[in-house]
Amino acid sequence: MCVVSDQNKSILKATSIVYTGMPHYASMWNIWTNIRSKFKKGHLKLSELYFATTRSYTLDEFNERMLKIEEIDTRVKAYLYDIGYYRWSRVHAMVNRTWTLTSNIAESLNAVTKYARDLPIVELLKYMMTLLERWTNKKLLKAKGTFTYLGRKYNKELEDNRTLSQKMRVRASTDHIHTVIDGVKRFILDELPCAHALAALRHRNKSYENYCSPYYMRESLLHTYEIPVDSLPDESKWNVPQHIAEEVVMPPTAKRQPGRPQKIKIQII
Repeated sequence: MCVVSDQNKSILKATSIVYTGMPHYASMWNIWTNIRSKFKKGHLKLSELYFATTRSYTLDEFNERMLKIEEIDTRVKAYLYDIGYYRWSRVHAMVNRTWTLTSNIAESLNAVTKYARDLPIVELLKYMMTLLERWTNKKLLKAKGTFTYLGRKYNKELEDNRTLSQKMRVRASTDHIHTVIDGVKRFILDELPCAHALAALRHRNKSYENYCSPYYMRESLLHTYEIPVDSLPDESKWNVPQHIAEEVVMPPTAKRQPGRPQKIKIQII
């Protein structure tokens, strides 16, 4: 396991106390946004190079791309060096950290509940529970309607790679070392066999199932959404502890902003 965040020193300090000995890595996207704001030179070229560098599989690939970054702007290379290559580079990382770029669940909920936050607390809870019920049911039905070994999205990726592998020739050196002859370099999708790997597996008459991450399998999708979202019972049936019922909640002491607050109409789905 590892912790991936921005470069805020408070996060690093807190995680080192709570998760003793767990390595801390920097977000690739956060580093790129810093580069884009700090260095006003060659953003289009740097963007492609930077993300290719972070995902380099070998030191030779990494060093070659870092030289190209240095040619565009030497300050960027110095900045990346000061952060520490092991914090953001795949080839230097000490753990198998994820390389999927997503927003975390808190940010996702913040985005879809932006306007609902003006509701009273009970109505806000009902809104969020209804939202989660709809999400869970939609994803579960989609998983149940999947009849391939992998999830629909990743099965398509695998089929595309399988099509590409048909055009490649394989020369075996040992049972575990193969030379795949392909005239074009391709990017590799982590945790799924790339076209070159599929070509080698086909050469050995091996099935691809044992070479895919279990997280992409249909069973994993079903397990993810099998837990039901319980509905909020009627207020008359709430079991509220006495010390909570007697607690007096005072209004916030924050200073009110000048002007009339804007009201946005929302619809409860």
